[in-house]
Amino acid sequence: MVRRGGWRHGPVYEPGNFWIRFCELVLFPLTRLLGRGRYAGQQHIAVPGPVLVVGNHISHLDPMYDAVLIRRTGRLPRIMAKASLWKLPVVGRAVRGTRQIPVERGGGAGQAGLDAAIRALADGGVVLIYPEGTITRDPDLWPMRPRPGVAALALSGDFPVVPMAHWGTHEVFRSYGGDGSRRGRFRPLPRKDVHVLVGPPLDLSQWRGRPVDARAVRDVSMLIMTAVRDLVGELRGEEPPTAFFDPKKVERQQAAARQAEPPAGR
Repeated sequence: MVRRGGWRHGPVYEPGNFWIRFCELVLFPLTRLLGRGRYAGQQHIAVPGPVLVVGNHISHLDPMYDAVLIRRTGRLPRIMAKASLWKLPVVGRAVRGTRQIPVERGGGAGQAGLDAAIRALADGGVVLIYPEGTITRDPDLWPMRPRPGVAALALSGDFPVVPMAHWGTHEVFRSYGGDGSRRGRFRPLPRKDVHVLVGPPLDLSQWRGRPVDARAVRDVSMLIMTAVRDLVGELRGEEPPTAFFDPKKVERQQAAARQAEPPAGR
């Protein structure tokens, strides 16, 4: 490992611009105040060329710790994030200056974000995606069913696809209540351990160079998310559930239950 600008880096070092340095000097140290970062598996990212990193999402703090881990390898993180962040005063300038990737939500609006991520990978960058598309709504905080965009990215070229798992950011900042409501809870004290674990690259050789049809998208998405889920289980010291939480399925079930209820007063 070599030290550059106060940061320890792996064999690959990509120099940053003003905004990268700003994050290294101002924003990244905040992670040490909020929680003790426990990082493992960085060697799977500290390689030359494009890398697709796929993580679970349990808190709004996840991207901060992920960016620290990736930057510690010497690489520059390109995180796919909701486009509304680009409209915020300071945060918007930071994500724009560090060349993060905005993703619009709803309908086919997210395609532009996928295209930008594919270009970033083609340029040799490290791209991070949260394939759940949002913070998990699973009551027990296990990963949810992935969206298909992760397979489109993974099969867009021949590069490492590495799973990553977090555990502990939710104890510092819980973004949603157990019932899925927007009841944020910020509890930085006493300081907690925040674990981020990167696994080895996944073997997608059987899908490389073949037509990307609906079955391939489904199989690759589930294979990737299963690897992420298993890493989460490793961090938690628990056996993960065999099925992924599907919020759309739950919404349909709840709607059907409401329709089946007799009208009030009868």
